[in-house]
Amino acid sequence: MTAALLVNLTPGPDMLFVIGNSAANGKRAGVMASLGVGAGCVLHTVLAAVGLSALLAASAVAFEVVKWVGAAYLVWVGLQMLRSRPSSEPGATAVADPRKVFWQGALTNALNPKVALFFLAFLPQFISPGESGQVMAFVVLGTIFNVGGTAINVAMSFMAGAVREQMSQSASAGRVGAWLRRAVGAVFVGLGVKLALSSR
Repeated sequence: MTAALLVNLTPGPDMLFVIGNSAANGKRAGVMASLGVGAGCVLHTVLAAVGLSALLAASAVAFEVVKWVGAAYLVWVGLQMLRSRPSSEPGATAVADPRKVFWQGALTNALNPKVALFFLAFLPQFISPGESGQVMAFVVLGTIFNVGGTAINVAMSFMAGAVREQMSQSASAGRVGAWLRRAVGAVFVGLGVKLALSSR
């Protein structure tokens, strides 16, 4: 749990996605983004438990396919954020579809092969070799990791949302929110490019 906490506190694409959505669209959007990222981690836990993540690690073709799909999706999400337009009305706020935010978070996490490989490298360190119940051990440890990560992301979404609310009375609040979302969008485009250029 300590190791998982330290890993989850490290800023990454998932946390940036949550903070960006919360800062631009409010706490609800941040929470939905957090839950979406958590759903993606559930998928990676299951894949690690049944051995499919090992296939991804062993197969160059499988890794490349997932890598390019994930990179393209990160760039696409980033470009959508970059297209955010500031509101022309003082105090006006952007409205994001919670379902869209949820699925964006889930796909951002699920389509990142680096996350799959991380689960495959991280979880076995806490499982005794040769013992029975390996699959259940992966599920339990993955769940502990995911619950902690989701809680941290939700906390981050509330913090970013609170800052946004304090600025909501300002005439420039809409513009600031849009620019924050654009900044995160630029980071996502960069992460997509970095993922595309990465190797196993």
